[in-house]
Amino acid sequence: PHYVVANADESEPGTFKDREIMESNPYQFLEGVAICAYAIQAHEAYIYLRGEFWQIAQRLDQHIAAMEAAGLLGDNLFGSGYSLRIITHLGAGAYICGEETALLESIEGKLGQPRLRPPFPPSYGLFGKPTVVNNVETLANLPLILEKGVEWYRTIGTEKSPGPKIFSLSGRVNKPGNYELPLGRTFRELIFEHGGGIPDGRAIKAI
Repeated sequence: PHYVVANADESEPGTFKDREIMESNPYQFLEGVAICAYAIQAHEAYIYLRGEFWQIAQRLDQHIAAMEAAGLLGDNLFGSGYSLRIITHLGAGAYICGEETALLESIEGKLGQPRLRPPFPPSYGLFGKPTVVNNVETLANLPLILEKGVEWYRTIGTEKSPGPKIFSLSGRVNKPGNYELPLGRTFRELIFEHGGGIPDGRAIKAI
């Protein structure tokens, strides 16, 4: 067996892009998980969420159940013989479990501490088997790339860093929030055009 794991721990301070994807666009994310699993012929995929995301985990479970009822997840999908289960797994609030190998240890029921590497997860991951680990935003991009093609995706961003990126803007800014922009845009554009600048016209001291 081999596995797909979606890293939805998102415990970095001030970061809330993955949370908003799972709350506002869960099916695109779940479809991305399914595409990734099918690509490597994994029959089980795990979504690892930080402990504080228990309400999101409950909603994801409801969406997964709806997909199973619609024949989009489960056994013998579309008569192909391929089966897939997606399982949500809640952490217990440990910041270190956002690191991919600590996350795998936590799913296995062990203390969430990073593993010595090598070996890396693609060769020795979850339960000692080959595992693909990606974050929520990466997986949510897959359905559109598959639908529109890689050349379309490469028209966004820069030559060496194609695609869009969600920037979580918080702190002393007039319009905090998530902003999806092509890679290569400047902090100046993000903060002053999209974020509305700094309150009271003050200067930026640090980013």
